[in-house]
Amino acid sequence: MEIRNIAIIAHVDHGKTTLTDWLMKQNGGLQDEGISMDSNDLEKERGITIYSKNTSITYKGTKINIVDTPGHADFGSEVERVLRAIDSVLLLVDAVEGPMPQTRFVLKKSLELGLKPIVVINKIDKPASDPHRVHEEILDLFFELGANEEQANFETIYAIGREGKAFKHLGDKSEDLSPLLDLILEKVPPASKNGDGLMSAQVFNLGYDNFLGRMAVARIYSGVLKASNPVFIKGENGTRKGKITKLFVFEGITRKEVESADSGDIVLLAGIPDIYIGETLCENENVEPLPHIAIDEPTLSLNFLVNDSPFAGKEGKYVTSRQIKERLEKELEINVGLKVDFTPDQGEKNMGPSFFKVYGRGELHIAILLENMRREGFEMQVSQPEVIIKEVDGHKTEPYEELVIDVPMESSGSVIEKIGKRRGIMKDMVEKEGIARIIFDIPTRGLLGYRGEFIIDTKGEGIMSSRVTGFKDYAGEIKRREYGSMTSMVSGKAVAFSLANLQERGILYVGHGAEVYEGMVVGNVLKGDDMAVNPTKGKQLTNMRASGTDEAITLNPVFTLSIERGLEVMNEDDYLEVTPKSVRLRKKYLTELDRKKHFAQS
Repeated sequence: MEIRNIAIIAHVDHGKTTLTDWLMKQNGGLQDEGISMDSNDLEKERGITIYSKNTSITYKGTKINIVDTPGHADFGSEVERVLRAIDSVLLLVDAVEGPMPQTRFVLKKSLELGLKPIVVINKIDKPASDPHRVHEEILDLFFELGANEEQANFETIYAIGREGKAFKHLGDKSEDLSPLLDLILEKVPPASKNGDGLMSAQVFNLGYDNFLGRMAVARIYSGVLKASNPVFIKGENGTRKGKITKLFVFEGITRKEVESADSGDIVLLAGIPDIYIGETLCENENVEPLPHIAIDEPTLSLNFLVNDSPFAGKEGKYVTSRQIKERLEKELEINVGLKVDFTPDQGEKNMGPSFFKVYGRGELHIAILLENMRREGFEMQVSQPEVIIKEVDGHKTEPYEELVIDVPMESSGSVIEKIGKRRGIMKDMVEKEGIARIIFDIPTRGLLGYRGEFIIDTKGEGIMSSRVTGFKDYAGEIKRREYGSMTSMVSGKAVAFSLANLQERGILYVGHGAEVYEGMVVGNVLKGDDMAVNPTKGKQLTNMRASGTDEAITLNPVFTLSIERGLEVMNEDDYLEVTPKSVRLRKKYLTELDRKKHFAQS
């Protein structure tokens, strides 16, 4: 059977997973209507793809392997690896938004690898869609990114992903995605070549099974890969021997165990516990290893600590340093964008408790890990995220991002002013139908904690997306908007009478009846100075009645802390306490005396 290997790439929320689901529904890959490629609970809740996934369909006697990739920039390293294992990409672009930062990132990588994309202009049924304009913008982007003549002469398909329809030309009639599948068979080169050569395959993704341990997703480039056969594993650290114990191919969203797989296929294999991304599997020691796959470096770091607050251990099932360490080690098996420094005794020299330093690709990358851990029953606390600063030839460098924002014209002034204060440099600005698209170059440090402010400044009407562009010279001091903290100076239950007075000073994180402890941050102060408060103070009751003493108390809605919001608003002297049921902000030093002592010493 002939094989075609493709990946679907796009900016976040441009419709990759919906299109993949419909391709499978129409070709026998999905039997159950309720099942989707986004199978993880967090993916379903957030409506985004976090982990790249493999599937396959059979169309006109040809097997088409499809890799659905994440669209968010924090998971961009997954996309880069996938592109090395396939022969063409479907570049999905929203018919309203046009090319966005992640579109540029994934297209650039595709063109560099010599792939010829098929462009799918999706969501053409939207009232504001403009496929002709978007087609011109995509063509301009191809030339801007250095596409050769053959690549720039790309094929275009128009689609309504949520209805499972594709059109060769605008105005055509269609009931399914067959125009797109026909184009894939016509334009994507067959993958099943070199079937008679010596076996070689390359790992481009990792998986984990509780029974089989670490697993590898690999593309077979030549020969036949057989289960139970010994293989040589070639990587940057030399050559070693291993044995494949289980071999699977993808059929729809399920995996099917096989004894052997042919050249060109994408397989899942088990039995090599130390297998890693980019390593080459071969049957003969003389086979040349395939070019190494590089993985993007992390841009942020933060400390994971055992929760030592007064509420420690009340809600979590796994609370010890050893359990957190084992969970992080398990995460490293598959999450290759993550790095962890496990040096355990960093806290003994007056640095507070011991901790594990975790390095990630961005705030969302770290927040997803924390969310998964809390759902599994873990309880911990983390420090404020910090950008990784590197020394290059005696110069300090830091990560920069390309930031693209779409905002109503009336909000653009305040947004430009705020981003300017955070060392953002405006590169381009285009206005269309009252919406300004502004492109900035900004240090990652400048973006930390800005998303919440951006939503307020644009009244929720702005769209903001970014991608890491690399390390550049250190931008100097950045004055982020610092919130002062309302810190509880007592333990007990918060009461409405006290909260009604405190809400006039800032925004509250707790409501009436919430349990608080000394040193817990119960809200923020807009003026920027820390304030010790007593949220448990009740009304003094007497038997005297006076006018004005019995008016109704009205509390504003509480600013509920999620993990992402907490990471955004926390200050340098705070910890974010994450448990299965709660997310709380607290001071590193719980009593006011300890805080004063610490600041006096520093």
